[in-house]
Amino acid sequence: GVTLLAASIAARLGFWQLDRAAVKTQLQASTLQRAAEPPLLQAALARDAGQAEPQHHRLIQVRGQWLSRHTVYLDNRQMNGRPGFFVLTPLLLAPGDAVLVQRGWAPRHMADRTRLKAVADAPGEVSVRARVAPPPSKLFEMQPGDSGVIRQNLDLTAYSNEIGVSLRPLSLQQVDGPDAPADGLQRQWFVPAVDVGKHHGYAFQWFALCALILGLYVWFQLI
Repeated sequence: GVTLLAASIAARLGFWQLDRAAVKTQLQASTLQRAAEPPLLQAALARDAGQAEPQHHRLIQVRGQWLSRHTVYLDNRQMNGRPGFFVLTPLLLAPGDAVLVQRGWAPRHMADRTRLKAVADAPGEVSVRARVAPPPSKLFEMQPGDSGVIRQNLDLTAYSNEIGVSLRPLSLQQVDGPDAPADGLQRQWFVPAVDVGKHHGYAFQWFALCALILGLYVWFQLI
């Protein structure tokens, strides 16, 4: 009884790993499919959380005005293995309606953390080519709710209340292109890797353990 129970647990864990691999494969296929779709129209950009997730990874071209005075630098962010800042600025789409744009990455000054790279914004309406993304990921912080130009994290709801402008429930990661500004920011955004092979390897190990348990049982009990 104990032998069969152990074998069944090992087999269930093997099938669980295969299920995880299938889910990740489906997620990767969905991401690639969305990225290949025609760019979203600005009018279709999500206004609530339920509409936002299906738009992640889609390309979009938006027009608006930078709210430069509300630019924030997220600290301890890496790009290509180097520490620095994500530069975030709200883009005003219409009166009282804005979207947070992750404009790119800037390196940290090694001698003085507070010496930030200034980003010159063109006055008036600008056109921004971007990829729809979730709000910036949050890192561990000792004292949540920090404010100022340099921050560890940014809560979209609290930030919207702070600047007095409604923000869409997502962000835009600006991408390079023919019309990208020469602002010196890097935009090699991280794309989560889908390591399906790892789960297949774990599944093989669990199935091998299941076979070993059954084989030993047959050897010692029947042979």
